[in-house]
Amino acid sequence: MESPKQPALRAPRAHFVDPTPAVLRLKDGCCVASNLRVVSLTGGLLSIAHVVDAGCDAKVMFLTEAGMVLGSAEMLNPLSRSLQAFRFVALHSDDQTRLKTAIQNFVDHNRSDQSQIERSRAW
Repeated sequence: MESPKQPALRAPRAHFVDPTPAVLRLKDGCCVASNLRVVSLTGGLLSIAHVVDAGCDAKVMFLTEAGMVLGSAEMLNPLSRSLQAFRFVALHSDDQTRLKTAIQNFVDHNRSDQSQIERSRAW
């Protein structure tokens, strides 16, 4: 008898309301300014003026409350003319630690906000 397959767990994500500036440095040396919309330990979503070719390798750099994060990324297919996903292909352990901390802070903050909303509804 086969056991049912467990759905793959998605990495926790931080969704940014305020613009979070990010810079892409492409292999040809060109820099592309963007804003980070969503990030996880596996990748993210950028709001970008001009999309980059899918499959293009880039360095992505952004600042979190835990510090600067710099990682190697592969650009994925754009979702629209101004939204493009990427996946991390390499992330130094220090950058990974800062990113984990920033995401955890986001998750904890949202959990706290949700608890406050539920307590307010109970009144």
